[in-house]
Amino acid sequence: MGRYEKPVKAALRSLHEGRFLEKLWAKDATIWTSDPEIQMRIKNRLGWLTVAEEMTHRAGELMAFARTVRDAGFTHVVLLGMGGGSLCAEVCREIYGVASGCPDLAVLDSTDSATILKIEKSVNLERTLFILASKSGTTIETQSLYRYFSDRLATLKPGPVGEQFVAITDPGTPLETLARAQAFRRIFLNAPDIGGRYSALSYFGLVPLALIGMDLPRFLERAQGMVRASGSAVPMEDNPGAWLGIVLGALGLQGLDKVTLILSPAVRSFGGWLEQLLAESTGKEGKGLIPVDGEPIGRPEVYSPDRLFVHLKAAWDADETPDQKILALQASGHPVVRILLSDPLDLAAEFFRWELATATAGAILGVNPFDEPNVTESKENTGKLLEAFRTTGRFPSSPMVLEQKGVRLYSEQEKNPAGSLQESLRLFLGRAKRSGYVAMMVYLERSDLNEALLQTVRARIRDRYRLAVTLGYGPRFLHSTGQLHKGGPKTGCFLQITSEDRDDLPIPGQPYGFSILKRAQVLGDYLSLSRRGLPLLRIDLGRDEKNGLQTLAESV
Repeated sequence: MGRYEKPVKAALRSLHEGRFLEKLWAKDATIWTSDPEIQMRIKNRLGWLTVAEEMTHRAGELMAFARTVRDAGFTHVVLLGMGGGSLCAEVCREIYGVASGCPDLAVLDSTDSATILKIEKSVNLERTLFILASKSGTTIETQSLYRYFSDRLATLKPGPVGEQFVAITDPGTPLETLARAQAFRRIFLNAPDIGGRYSALSYFGLVPLALIGMDLPRFLERAQGMVRASGSAVPMEDNPGAWLGIVLGALGLQGLDKVTLILSPAVRSFGGWLEQLLAESTGKEGKGLIPVDGEPIGRPEVYSPDRLFVHLKAAWDADETPDQKILALQASGHPVVRILLSDPLDLAAEFFRWELATATAGAILGVNPFDEPNVTESKENTGKLLEAFRTTGRFPSSPMVLEQKGVRLYSEQEKNPAGSLQESLRLFLGRAKRSGYVAMMVYLERSDLNEALLQTVRARIRDRYRLAVTLGYGPRFLHSTGQLHKGGPKTGCFLQITSEDRDDLPIPGQPYGFSILKRAQVLGDYLSLSRRGLPLLRIDLGRDEKNGLQTLAESV
């Protein structure tokens, strides 16, 4: 911690004197707020503390269900979910792979038509099991994807198609009602006192894990090891979950709120889950930790003194490059947290460590880490825009301030537009606050080519302005960092990057397709940020994403 050791120790003493761990395990919500109404809501979000033990008793049932899926001849599983409903499954598929004889797993958390078609073409629809994962049971992306794939299956074979669908949701939701009416193969009702981003060790994470062949008893035993190590009887300085949370919260209060994740290649996908947990839990009331995931590691001099680096190292990964660069960062005075994973099963423990750490950091920052008020706002904006489209057949227009080589700029704030894309970007980024960050909000297909070009743009902005740069794909980021953008520190500059869809897929039963749904999500977020007066520039790449991104990279 270097010179930041003093505030970390002060935070530790404060929590110890306030009996934080004792109250946490007693599910005493007063450690986060003095408001009785908010305390009641928090008490209904603390089931994650004990879910690992509870799910141990259901591991055999889940593995038996997975065997029935294999015996039925399914070769693929596609999970339709957003945010906490899908990220754990995506992480585990990337890190653990698929056991022999088990169906492969893909996560579909997008309304981009090209992405949907890519998934559809990669599977045999008649031998694919679809999981609908939604805590609320009302997630518009999940509902729309269900309509699309159930319709596609109905055209391929006669009779009901419910046997190819599974639901994971809370009791009493519209999704449970739908699943019963359509005779889904299985319905898993999750404990309602667990929020989506804290649900990795519940049905939301474990059902997909069982399907790809994970030994759930071993996985859950490793998680429970971390639960025991983080118990109320363990001294706070030896408590891995609480100690990490103290570091995150104390340094966040010191202005080191850019939690920069450097992960071994073998566990790189874990950053996506961590990003949602930190951003959506802490980014509210003008406060919050800003997770920076996937940013290329730079030289020490390109970083401002607002960074806390977290190095998650996989012992089985031979790549030593991050270690050398981390040492250089530490030598230059940046604080560094190191976490060593001895084997892939340690990831089970990390899910719980970070959940407890985030809850602890929330107490230090003075925020409720279990609500997400501004995520609901984006959903409502999307709904209003879609209703307007049903009525008028169009969306409200935004002022275009520049067009260059097919790339168009839109802004509510630019009164005297610059003469070129390069100059517009220079003026826009020049307004960024010294301790701020740039959020690249991308509504494009997540392809290798697009990713490479976007990472180039990201690194160039970081190196030129010494600003943290985040990169999120829409609409998935609306369910994670979207909360931070609107509710967190007012230090962000927002680049919304879109394009014109080449394909549009229908949403059965709706007067619009996925392209229109995605546009409503783009515009809903654009309006939400604009109304807050936050620096915002929409860059539309036109119909040629590749050339548009190359033009953007050259201009930066």
